[in-house]
Amino acid sequence: MRHALVTGASSGIGAAIVRRLLAEGWRVTGVARRASAAAPHFRPFACDLADRSARERLLAEIGPVDALVHAAGFMETGALGGLDPAALARMWALHVAAAEHLANGLAPGMDAGGRIVLIGSRTANGAPGRSQYAATKAALVALARSWAMELAAKGITVNVVAPAATDTPMLNDPARASVAPKLPPIGRLIRPEEVAAAVAFLLSAEAGAITGQVLTICGGSSL
Repeated sequence: MRHALVTGASSGIGAAIVRRLLAEGWRVTGVARRASAAAPHFRPFACDLADRSARERLLAEIGPVDALVHAAGFMETGALGGLDPAALARMWALHVAAAEHLANGLAPGMDAGGRIVLIGSRTANGAPGRSQYAATKAALVALARSWAMELAAKGITVNVVAPAATDTPMLNDPARASVAPKLPPIGRLIRPEEVAAAVAFLLSAEAGAITGQVLTICGGSSL
């Protein structure tokens, strides 16, 4: 049974990914700040991924994995002239530093067929009031493309799934209240299950020739 580590597993996109992978026969370790209930083939792991020492503990206990899916994230907003450096540091720690630390610790133990998927955002292309968030998500693309080049010969793929506004609890976070989400041309928000389906495909054997790519799920917003 293949083993996946999924971060942000307690809600939203991360929780949808956990459900999808369990349904497809994976063994899943789900990481979140507050661990959810255990279930068959699912191990919850409480960890503040913004804390390096907590990540070290996770890596020491997790064992080898076949896939890493980094879905943990949040958004803080702010316009130029009023940007808070601490907000950037908080998002960088969770989005980028955690991705780097986990991949650095887990990728060397992956065999051929290993997979890394980072959950980015269409906002990485730039958006008013979201420059700091966009910067952290754009950094994930740079990491993924670089790692994909390094790992291709080992048969390990690295990709980014970048959704537009997705129907998750994050949309109601007060930290992003100043920037309302826009409905894409399809007339509705992206569903977490749609993102999870894309991730599951990228983890599959059929996606073995796809690496270093950004799969944007935007409901037509990029048109």
